[in-house]
Amino acid sequence: MCSFSRTPHASATIHKAARIARRELCLMITNSTHSKPASISVSIRADATGLRWSAQVNAIRTHRAARKCSERSANSARNAVACETPRWRCRAPRLDLVSGWDIADIPDQTGRTVIVTGANSGLGAVTARALADAGAQVIMACRNEVKARSVADGIGKNVQVRRLDLADLASVREFADSIDAVDLLINNAGVMAVPLKRTADGFEMQIGTNHLGHFALTGLLLDKVRDRIVTVSSGMHATGKIDLADLNWEHRHYQRWLAYGQSKLANLMFTYELQRRLTAAGSSKLSVGAHPGFAATELQSHTESIQDFFLGIGNKLFAQSAEMGALPTLYAATAEVRPGGYYGPTGLRGMRGNPGPSGSTAASRDEVTARRLWELSEQLTKVSYAFPRR
Repeated sequence: MCSFSRTPHASATIHKAARIARRELCLMITNSTHSKPASISVSIRADATGLRWSAQVNAIRTHRAARKCSERSANSARNAVACETPRWRCRAPRLDLVSGWDIADIPDQTGRTVIVTGANSGLGAVTARALADAGAQVIMACRNEVKARSVADGIGKNVQVRRLDLADLASVREFADSIDAVDLLINNAGVMAVPLKRTADGFEMQIGTNHLGHFALTGLLLDKVRDRIVTVSSGMHATGKIDLADLNWEHRHYQRWLAYGQSKLANLMFTYELQRRLTAAGSSKLSVGAHPGFAATELQSHTESIQDFFLGIGNKLFAQSAEMGALPTLYAATAEVRPGGYYGPTGLRGMRGNPGPSGSTAASRDEVTARRLWELSEQLTKVSYAFPRR
């Protein structure tokens, strides 16, 4: 179990905040590892030097789940996934499983142009640097241009910064108009578990930025993309539910983590639906998804609440580096992948390690809901996709 000890000298306010954040940290740990709950002891105290914390992992007991993926036939038995994870991670045999793939395995990207949204920090910055080092011309599409230019200066070559605010459809259109042609679009930018806010167009901030902004951007650029679109989702998509009647949280009581889960589920449903439509149109373009597992980035420090503090503890105890977290995106972007594939870390229940195929929930593959979400997204963004006919 997750337990937090009370220190006599800590204020009641601190303990109230700790109780609120404890639930989110325990949920994140339990859902992320898909193991028996970790026993975590965290003590908090306030003194003359301010708030201090200490955390100790007493035990993390992993166990094998009783479920296994059924073997389709005796001949395919060796290709079946021996699952130690919940059923939703066992939807397809890992026929394209790779072992030990890392940045050194990125093919030469000379002559290719790449757009990376949210490239000013975290996974996006690592992705932009790796692709630029491999020879690609990288367009860093960022809202914070000052921070992006600082990252670009550190990369030093093959990069340029352009402004893109995914929370403002006018900015999305302006950015798309500035692009002539691109080989690869990486929809990486996102916000996580922020308080209830609205975008410039009135959308709830998480669904507006993470899904609707990228939906509009991809639609406006689709004719200009030569190779593939990679959209970054999250293992937290498993907590999401698409509410088509109230996508923007105008009538429901707002819950930041459920809103985040909905936006990440929308990302993955968009990835799959886009591939279905590309395939139906006879297009050779690819739509591929990726997730970073549990990676330590600035994303966990922007909830604007005490939860930043506890997510920081989670980063210290469990997270892998941003460099490792970016590998699934880089693999999806540059390797030979399945159309509509979904890739993530292959170690520790999909939370860390080198990249390979990843499973997703049954909800993420609900084609009826995906089609309705697509239609609603077109209505909200006023961006219609034009697919070539066979």
